[in-house]
Amino acid sequence: MTNPETLSLRKTVPTQVVTVTVYTDQALVTRRGVVAVTGAERELVINSLPVTLETNSVRVGGQGTVGVRLLGVSSDRIYTTEPVAERVAQLTRQIQQIEAEKRNLQAQIDALALQAKFIEGLREKTEEPFAQSLSRKNLSLSETLDFLNFLGSQYSEYAIASGDCHSQQQELDKQLQALRATLHNIQTPHPKESFSLVVGVEVAGAGEFELEVSYIVNRASWMPLYDLRVDSASQTVHLSYLAEVTQNTGEDWQDVALTLSTAKPGLGTLPPQLEPWYIDSLRSRSLQRVLPRPSLPSIAAVPAAADAFFSQNEEDLADDALILAENVGATVSKQGSLVTFKLNSGGNIPSDGAPHKTTIFHDDYTCNFDYVVMPRLVSFAYLQAHVKNSSDGATLLPGKANIFRDDIFVGTTRLENIAPGQEFILNLGIDEGLKIERSLVERQVDKKVIVNQRRTTYAYRLLITNLLNHEINLKITDQLPVSRNEQIKVRLTRIQPQIQLGEMGTLEWQLSVSPQERREIYYQFTLEHPPDLTVVGLDI
Repeated sequence: MTNPETLSLRKTVPTQVVTVTVYTDQALVTRRGVVAVTGAERELVINSLPVTLETNSVRVGGQGTVGVRLLGVSSDRIYTTEPVAERVAQLTRQIQQIEAEKRNLQAQIDALALQAKFIEGLREKTEEPFAQSLSRKNLSLSETLDFLNFLGSQYSEYAIASGDCHSQQQELDKQLQALRATLHNIQTPHPKESFSLVVGVEVAGAGEFELEVSYIVNRASWMPLYDLRVDSASQTVHLSYLAEVTQNTGEDWQDVALTLSTAKPGLGTLPPQLEPWYIDSLRSRSLQRVLPRPSLPSIAAVPAAADAFFSQNEEDLADDALILAENVGATVSKQGSLVTFKLNSGGNIPSDGAPHKTTIFHDDYTCNFDYVVMPRLVSFAYLQAHVKNSSDGATLLPGKANIFRDDIFVGTTRLENIAPGQEFILNLGIDEGLKIERSLVERQVDKKVIVNQRRTTYAYRLLITNLLNHEINLKITDQLPVSRNEQIKVRLTRIQPQIQLGEMGTLEWQLSVSPQERREIYYQFTLEHPPDLTVVGLDI
């Protein structure tokens, strides 16, 4: 049982999360809370901290109108059972309401069944008299059709209405199943686990003290995400730099100052060291005793600065209360290879494990377009945008990018690390404004065998037609076969326009094609080999 005297020396400090720095695999959380002290306190307590907290990362500090010395901090693991009576009552009311709706639907189904049964009885009773009247010509054809339409429409209406009721019943059954499962879960006692931090203090007198505690939590991360919108008319790329933040730490971040960092504190600051790589026989290994691993300390360090008295008069507190206006967006800073984004708008990231997007900034870049064509593989031209990051802009971190061309989604890509001033390429898919044709125009085998060699001549023609209303730059890549046998010789004999043959038989032309212009490319090559040698892989 807790000693009343101990309770008088301990005071609970209500705190809330004020700042969060999210790393790629962790987050640094800072909480603050103000407490009125009398001078008799020996411990300040912060309750309900998440179990994802790294106890050896806790740091405390503070300031106030009275001197306070922070002596140390320890952590306790607390198990509590949440009150569930109100939630149980709410779920019970929902279940009862849905069950009442199901009973109402069943009553409608029963009524429709009775009506359908009456129509069926009417049909059976009137079938024979109706046939006799029809044979005696006591009923006209229009009266007959009216009666048949009446029976058919009634059957149809009852069937449709009954089907709708059954569908609604099935949907209500799904809702009931989910609600009953939730009710069962909360009625089963699940102790809630949390941490409580106890800070040892010496207080100089009565006054107000603002306690600040920071700690690392796991199950939090962020990754870059980009939307790239290309405007063909203005030749600009609008870039939206987004962050996808995910956290399941056990505490919600509401209206916090959110900072995103590329640092990886979980990996430590020192490089790892190699330990001896031991091997042994199976027998001697089985005789060894496995020693337990040392556990982490539960006492967290207090910064050296917190070991002094924090005193501040009322005028200083009033000065600190001034609030500066903030711009919406993010402040980007870079130190070496580390980049941080301090968001100036309030961050709201619940602890639900779902990705939450927040905008870092927007920017526009000019771009140049060109086309890539490989007619041997496809008869389409692929549009590319060459974009250059601003020399004074932010580093674009590796991440997924959604690409839009003139407001049409064309696909996704992955951006690598792009430094300020660096150029990168966006692939924008197929552009049908270019017509590409490739045809084999010559295949001739020499009738004479020269020096025990058979020669075959091949020629291709490429036709490029620009159907667009502006000039384009075009890179066309084709190839010659490459021999892997010294008895097979491949020689380029004619080519127009003239270019140099590249490595591995590559042919590459850089062309500018005017609107509605048609350009022709022609090349010819010969294949020589002994007559008795069969060439494979030619694929002409």
